[in-house]
Amino acid sequence: MGYHLVDPDDLDQWDDRPADVRSLSVAAGFDHHDSKLGLRVYELSPGEQSGLRYHYHDEQVEVFYVLEGTLHVETPEDEYVVETDQALFVESGSPQRAFNPEDADTITRVLAIGAPSVDDAHTYDPPSDA
Repeated sequence: MGYHLVDPDDLDQWDDRPADVRSLSVAAGFDHHDSKLGLRVYELSPGEQSGLRYHYHDEQVEVFYVLEGTLHVETPEDEYVVETDQALFVESGSPQRAFNPEDADTITRVLAIGAPSVDDAHTYDPPSDA
């Protein structure tokens, strides 16, 4: 049996993203890649996005559960506004970019879940309206 009590406030910045990212799953001993679950907490200041780019996944399903503030998620068809205590599920193959708008008044804290935790992200370039 295995149990891991993890406090995100005790963790260091997880990677080199400009946003504050803490990987709870890595702290609990799960590999970043090829694991059943990826779990991170993002703290996004106004103008920051959670991912490094607009992207989609081949296999991974992502869930954004908003702990504090409001998260905006851009998709090819729409922009979702996810309020505190709401969750947005993004199925594999569905392009998205999650962010806190530049004109926001507060930070946004998000629990991001990815399953499985695989390195299958691809950049999505939205068509231009030229």
